[in-house]
Amino acid sequence: MSRYALRVSALSAALGLWQLLTSLDVDLWLRFSQFPTVTDVAHTFADRLSGADYWTDLTDSLTRIVTGFVLAAVLGVAVGVLVARSPLAEDLLGPLLEVVRPIPAIALVPVAILLFPSNEQGIVFITFTAAFFPVLVSTRHAVRALTPVWEEAVLTMGGGRWRILGSVVLPGALPGIFGGLSVGIGVSWICVISAEMISGQYGVGYRTWQDYTVVDYPGVFVGMVTIGVLGWLTSTAVELLGRRLTRWLPRTSPVAAARPASSRPPATPSPAPHPSGTEEARDEHLV
Repeated sequence: MSRYALRVSALSAALGLWQLLTSLDVDLWLRFSQFPTVTDVAHTFADRLSGADYWTDLTDSLTRIVTGFVLAAVLGVAVGVLVARSPLAEDLLGPLLEVVRPIPAIALVPVAILLFPSNEQGIVFITFTAAFFPVLVSTRHAVRALTPVWEEAVLTMGGGRWRILGSVVLPGALPGIFGGLSVGIGVSWICVISAEMISGQYGVGYRTWQDYTVVDYPGVFVGMVTIGVLGWLTSTAVELLGRRLTRWLPRTSPVAAARPASSRPPATPSPAPHPSGTEEARDEHLV
């Protein structure tokens, strides 16, 4: 409970500092006089919650994120395992993937506009591309890092390729896979909001950009807070799912990890041999 209280206190202190700087119109180097106060943002947020447009934008953004991210998770894991396990697949797909991977997903917006018949499909494509490569790279490295002893053990007991894939490769690579999924969901939010600002008609990003164009700065901050909360909730959901699927991994308690080595209880000394036993051993040696 003390840790949660500390987190709440840190968040409250940040909001209090924001309210203080904006209400006093502090202009030192950063121009806080241009910022809306916390109370202004809270009033605007309450007004948005009572309207239908806010929930429509929220639903559209979540639908785009879930669709693109699920496709990226499935295809990223499949292609990552294939490239890591098959030299032929690595030779065929590796060069193409490495050329496309450095291109920012948001730079593919013109390609999505030309390629897909609707903006909705183009935004889902941008979201998919943003999450696909982190999942692919993490899966590939996780599969290649597996020790060959596990695979040899399955082969010794008569297992085939599918048995190795289901019993060794996927379970062993799960921690790395979920690391890529955690990164991918965050990048997906960045790119879907940017895509909605450029070519969207509905969504949190579209609404935030519209508020900026009409100089509604409290509305802009409402959009920013919404994006942050949604990103935090989806990342937490991915992390909790990863913990549930990798319950077999050893967990390290923060208290145990922070405990110094000197606090370890001293080893119990072995009991001293009985004197009579020592004399008998000496006598036997002399004989």
